[in-house]
Amino acid sequence: MITLKALELLGLFEIRSNLNQMADSWDGSSEIGSQSDESFHFERVHLEPIYDAFVCPLTKQVMSDPVTLENGQTFEREAIEKWFRECKESGRKMVCPLTLKELKSTDMNPSIALRNTIEEWTARNEAVQLDMARRSLNLGSSETEILHALKYVEHICQKSRSNKHIARSAGLIPLIVDMLKSGSRRVRCKALETLRIVVEEDAENKEMLAEGDIVRTIVKFLSHELSKEREEAVSLLYELSKSETLCEKIGSVNGAILILVGMTSSKSENLLTVEKADKTLENLEKFENNVRQMAENGRLQPLLTQILEGRPETKLSMASYLGELVLNNDVKVIVAKTVGSSLINIMRSGTMESRESALKALNQISSYEASAKVLIEAGILPPLVKDLFTVGANQLPMRLKEVSATILANVVNSSYDFDSILVGSDDQTLVSEDIVHNLLHLISNTGPAIECKLLQVLVGLTSSKTTVLNVVAAIKSSGATISLVQFIEAPQKDLRVASIKLLQNLSPLMGQELADALRGSVGQLSSLIKVISENIGITEEQAAAVGLLADLPERDLGLTRQMLDESAFQMIISRVARIRQGETRGTRFVTPFLEGLVRVLARVTFVLADEPDCVALCRENNLAQLFTDMLQANGLDNVQMVSATALENLSLESKNLTRLPELPPPGLCGSIFPCFSKPPTISGLCKLHRGTCTQRESFCLLEGQAVEKLVALLDHTNERVVEAALAALSTLLDDGVDIEQGVTVLCEAEGIKPILDVLLEKRTDNLRRRAVWVVERILRTDDIAYEVSGDPNVSTALVDAFQHGDYRTRQIAERALKHVDKIPNFSGIFPNIG
Repeated sequence: MITLKALELLGLFEIRSNLNQMADSWDGSSEIGSQSDESFHFERVHLEPIYDAFVCPLTKQVMSDPVTLENGQTFEREAIEKWFRECKESGRKMVCPLTLKELKSTDMNPSIALRNTIEEWTARNEAVQLDMARRSLNLGSSETEILHALKYVEHICQKSRSNKHIARSAGLIPLIVDMLKSGSRRVRCKALETLRIVVEEDAENKEMLAEGDIVRTIVKFLSHELSKEREEAVSLLYELSKSETLCEKIGSVNGAILILVGMTSSKSENLLTVEKADKTLENLEKFENNVRQMAENGRLQPLLTQILEGRPETKLSMASYLGELVLNNDVKVIVAKTVGSSLINIMRSGTMESRESALKALNQISSYEASAKVLIEAGILPPLVKDLFTVGANQLPMRLKEVSATILANVVNSSYDFDSILVGSDDQTLVSEDIVHNLLHLISNTGPAIECKLLQVLVGLTSSKTTVLNVVAAIKSSGATISLVQFIEAPQKDLRVASIKLLQNLSPLMGQELADALRGSVGQLSSLIKVISENIGITEEQAAAVGLLADLPERDLGLTRQMLDESAFQMIISRVARIRQGETRGTRFVTPFLEGLVRVLARVTFVLADEPDCVALCRENNLAQLFTDMLQANGLDNVQMVSATALENLSLESKNLTRLPELPPPGLCGSIFPCFSKPPTISGLCKLHRGTCTQRESFCLLEGQAVEKLVALLDHTNERVVEAALAALSTLLDDGVDIEQGVTVLCEAEGIKPILDVLLEKRTDNLRRRAVWVVERILRTDDIAYEVSGDPNVSTALVDAFQHGDYRTRQIAERALKHVDKIPNFSGIFPNIG
């Protein structure tokens, strides 16, 4: 049985145990004598010994607020309060922790005299310790001594805010700064940490670090990759950035903001360092120059926030700076979504100065298609058009109209549906006749810079199938064709390029008008040819110029003659040869340039019957061979198609150019009895044209070995290439040649089956029409008709053409079906038909 005395002894044991635990675990987190073990070096050095009365029995540390209990025992106030609290929470009696006797009262009386004595003693000892720290803080001291000194400074500054003033008065701050130059990494790290503690919540200490190059020195530690120094430097800069003076100072250090911005996006930094860098930048945002630097280095949000929420003058300067930045495309979209509407509102109703800033910013972010679309949806078009067309008191100066025109050119080249967006009164859109007329009027009555941008606007509007027709109609109704053509001779390259690109876009719909203008003008055609002939690589201007010429009506004889007079075709032949030889490569305009050259060169084949000089040109330069070679330009569909068409034109003229043999006169008997004479046999004649043929002189496809190459194109995936190749092959079956021999030539080239396949595939109406014509000619040969008659697919295709083709196609299909119905007995020379 447990006695009462035993219970008392157990309780006493528990109390002593709690007391020991309390003394052992006292963390010294408060200001009561709190001191890290790192301060031991100095704490053990005293001017006077520590008196026992100074030490709290609970904390074993020098007291700062001693209080006395009713039994006369003295303790640190916070420690004894904690003791009483724990007794109450555990249900124990209130006893003195030293005597363990129950107390009648927990009242505590301040020991003022003792506290004053301790404070005087502490001050005397701290003076000695500070003096020791000061002497240790020099680069000649050992690493251990310096570290101890720095740790003591940290200790006293954390102990009391007033001690930070003492540290400053003692001249410790410059000495700590000097430790940043130490060769010891540990010393440098500790010095940065100590500086942070010294300046925390002390404006005057912060101001001391603003002097000289101290901030620059701290910033240098940011470049120490993934080191403790880097982390400590960021923490110190964060503390310093709480001072406005130092915010400006930090921002003025070259590279500081760049490194901090980089740290905020780093995935290798620890999260605390990233957070401190981010908070430092937030503090630095107080100064506009810092905000500009952040924007320049990729941290745009502060600048955008200033545009949205800043004072009017701040909005103006930030918008103006935004216009000077070089932004990547993704950022342009973000900026457009964030401040696009605000900038448009400033542009619409601000002062002239603010409108200028907004326009410059909008010019920057409108240069990317995706961000331009955001601005369109935000309503940028109506105020832009208004700015361009307004005259009078509120009109923009011409330099700003140029910016407006640039923005409009950027926006228009974003492939938007501009015929559905209202930009003015009376439901006007950008392609309304009045709007286009106004654009044309400005183009004719402003300077080169704005003219260039407005021409680019029209280039954008004519690049879309949905808007080009409206622009063409407005140009025709305004009679502006001649004016637009004159820009080809502009001395400014950008202006010239814009005009040529516009004319190229117009040429499919205004080809004859442009041809007439070029023919009737002095100099414009020569300027185009000069652009194409320049030996400067291949430029966008050259590709556009040759594209314009290529789109003009190929049968315009006057234009072709003028180009002959300008020696344009000889120059083009030379450029084609150089490209094919590989002398010009590696630019993105090579393909369109070559395609345009081939198309322009093919012009000469359309007027052979009317222009002997074109025949001579083709012979002199062996163009039949050139076009035959280009049939094998794999991957260049347009080159293959145009080359096949040119060969068709040349082949059609072969029958007129073939030199027929001179037959000897018949003898006397032959003249009396013609039936008994035999025509003389002449070897070496072309079996198609019955005369002397060569590829160079008469453009014969057979002699030029072009037939097999044309047949090879019949299985091309591009139906336009197939159609051109089939058209060229059809000249072998023309009325002016020996059709039966033409069929034989096709058989020998294994071309019959590919031709029948074209008929069966029915890819386009034009192909079917052409295929029906060729097949009907082929079926005039009885043995082929016999073979084909057994193929129900061909009969079905001919029936379909007969039922659904146009009038001419139905007639030809009917004749073809009659050929199939004839079944002669002879077969065998056509083994390739399956």
